[in-house]
Amino acid sequence: MANAIYPTFKNSLLQGDASTALTGSGTTGLFAALVDTGTYTYSAAHQFYSSLSGIVGTDQEITTPTTTGGLIDGGDCTFTAVSGSSVEAIVLYRKNAGANTTWRLVAYIDTSVTGLPVTPNGGNITITWNASGIVQL
Repeated sequence: MANAIYPTFKNSLLQGDASTALTGSGTTGLFAALVDTGTYTYSAAHQFYSSLSGIVGTDQEITTPTTTGGLIDGGDCTFTAVSGSSVEAIVLYRKNAGANTTWRLVAYIDTSVTGLPVTPNGGNITITWNASGIVQL
């Protein structure tokens, strides 16, 4: 699977749906989840965080998110004290104050990320985004 913006997120953008802005922080921030692809398989039909499985470690907020010319970028992420299954992909999602059944999936990333794939050993996992940005719409 190559990197992909979830089609359901693109549709939400086009319709002006709530919880699509990616430049918030905290309860309205852009987050990254480490994913074991032996458990989770990307589907263009997935829309919300509750569709994910195989999440490894604790999700991290992407600090200083920017959206310039359709390019999503932000600070690198450090996942602390990670143990569990191997990690081959990252899923970006937009959190809100509601339940995870309302947190919109943004992008599935499994290529061009320094640090992946990785087998957790209880230490930190630092994800360094591509210098040209995280993902382009």
